[in-house]
Amino acid sequence: MYKIKTIALAVGIVTMFTACTDNKVSFDASGSFEAEETIISSEATGKIKRLDIEEGQTLEAGQVIGYIDSLQVYLKKRQLEAQVAAVLGKKPNIPVQLSALQEQLKTAEKERTRVTNLVKGDAATPKQLDDITAQVEVLKKQIEAQQSTLSISSEGLGKDVLLLQVQIEQLNDQLSKCKIINPVNGTVLTKYAEANEMTTTGKPLYKIADLSNIILRAYITSNQLTQVKLNQQVKVLTDDGNGGYKETAGTIVWISNKAEFTPKTIQTKDERANMVYAIKVKVKNDGTYKIGMYGEIKFQ
Repeated sequence: MYKIKTIALAVGIVTMFTACTDNKVSFDASGSFEAEETIISSEATGKIKRLDIEEGQTLEAGQVIGYIDSLQVYLKKRQLEAQVAAVLGKKPNIPVQLSALQEQLKTAEKERTRVTNLVKGDAATPKQLDDITAQVEVLKKQIEAQQSTLSISSEGLGKDVLLLQVQIEQLNDQLSKCKIINPVNGTVLTKYAEANEMTTTGKPLYKIADLSNIILRAYITSNQLTQVKLNQQVKVLTDDGNGGYKETAGTIVWISNKAEFTPKTIQTKDERANMVYAIKVKVKNDGTYKIGMYGEIKFQ
């Protein structure tokens, strides 16, 4: 009877260990989840008048989330616009200013034609024709000189206006940068600034990442390099909180070409290996995976 109980106990222990072994999920590599994070910095200097974001908030690319005080820049722009108007007011109206001389030229040319006919009929002397012809030539040269002077003056004022317009365009660019526009789709991870604080160009405002796709950075040994390749499908395993594993598909999108020492927080299949290679596995995120969460990989 004692022997029977002993055998039954032994069978039970073996069965228990066998069940535990069967429930254990083996993996080829492990690592932690990360995302491609982007730090959004201020493009202007001044007081933040509005910044409508909170950590965990989802933003769309092109969404206006705030602005920086731009009053001084706007006033400077108005000043330059007034200067442009003043310079344009000095620009000569060449046709109007030449109109008087051109009328004199027309009259002189008509008189020359009349005197020419009179000379042909011996009603005027050649000297009279020479005089009126000389007068016509003088008027032509006066018009050319006046036109040249007015053109040079107009061109100079035009260059002054162009310079002012370039400065206005620079201010328009500065005004546009006073708007805080989110550049990428994603979730706000960290907020570094608040409304009514002073900011400067290049100062971080918030950090954002697209969490719809998340990256599992794992490490493999040199012996495993032959088992992986870019765009390879793998199984990604994470703890489901009930003693089991949640399984999903992932794609290898990057394999390091340089070995590194095994990170202390990472276990590889071959724990004796001192040098490992990092890989990145892209996983579609349904909201389950968080940055910093651990995960395992099993090659298919």
